[in-house]
Amino acid sequence: MSKVKYKFNTKSLTYEKVSVTFKQRFWRFLSYIATGLVFATITIVVSRQVLPSPSEKKKNRELEAVLLQYDLLENKMAKIEQVLKDLEDRDDNIYRTIFEAEPLPKSIRYAGFGGSDKYSAFDNYENSDLLKNTTERIDRISKQLYIQSKSFDEVVQLAKSKEKLMASIPAIMPINQKELAHAVTSGFGWRTHPIYKTQEFHPGMDFAAQQGTPIYATGDGVISTADNLAQGYGNHVIVNHGFGYETLYGHMSKIVAKVGQKVTRGQLIGYVGSTGLSTAPHVHYEVIKNHDKVNPINFYFNDLSPEQYQLMVELSKKSSQSFD
Repeated sequence: MSKVKYKFNTKSLTYEKVSVTFKQRFWRFLSYIATGLVFATITIVVSRQVLPSPSEKKKNRELEAVLLQYDLLENKMAKIEQVLKDLEDRDDNIYRTIFEAEPLPKSIRYAGFGGSDKYSAFDNYENSDLLKNTTERIDRISKQLYIQSKSFDEVVQLAKSKEKLMASIPAIMPINQKELAHAVTSGFGWRTHPIYKTQEFHPGMDFAAQQGTPIYATGDGVISTADNLAQGYGNHVIVNHGFGYETLYGHMSKIVAKVGQKVTRGQLIGYVGSTGLSTAPHVHYEVIKNHDKVNPINFYFNDLSPEQYQLMVELSKKSSQSFD
């Protein structure tokens, strides 16, 4: 039951009953509705501005999960980069050092890739910097891995070549140690020439032995010379071992090897003699590295014990005259 309302009439000094028409009630009702709608609208707008919606909450949770996964990915990439750096260091400072190869230049390892607009496709995305940096980082790691893989392929080839190199380097004496006529050999350096009696540089070592003693190739290679055309050497043989190495064997009584023939370390190539400028049967032996004649005393590591090697060094230094 609606309440009856009264108002005080100041003229008649009496209370009069207030009667409300339907129209007034209708407009009053509309005003209530309008006010409520206004407040509701304001409340909804403010809440949407301040409080996240369920869909926004879901997106925020998904974004947090993505960022967490990105952090994990960042850590994994950092570990991969560290492992890759260790591989590069080993490659440059261990593997390539062992095989006497130059390290890869940084200009090759860390060369730039792509243009400035390579990642422009990400410009319209949210977190575009994040996407660009991550993609660029992955691309850089991928390229470094490819370069490192190619470097290891080269190291494998170096290893195979190293095996061939070790077989080719002169590593024994040209005459069996048991067949040497004298313990003393004429060494590398300045000596008195046995014929001219002048001080001349002796570019090899003389191994004295009986006429006809076998002479052996000191490393794998190919016979490049086998004749008596070089002045002073008489019948002589030159073996090209590759890798910049050559060996010369002079004053042979007989040459067995032929030009173009492949020989292996320890293979017979001729016999001791005294042809050319020689005063007694012996083999004059030279080691040539990159066209420079070097001391053969450094190349007998397959033949001699440390004690025998030291003795030969001392005896070769004491010898003051060569046989040729």
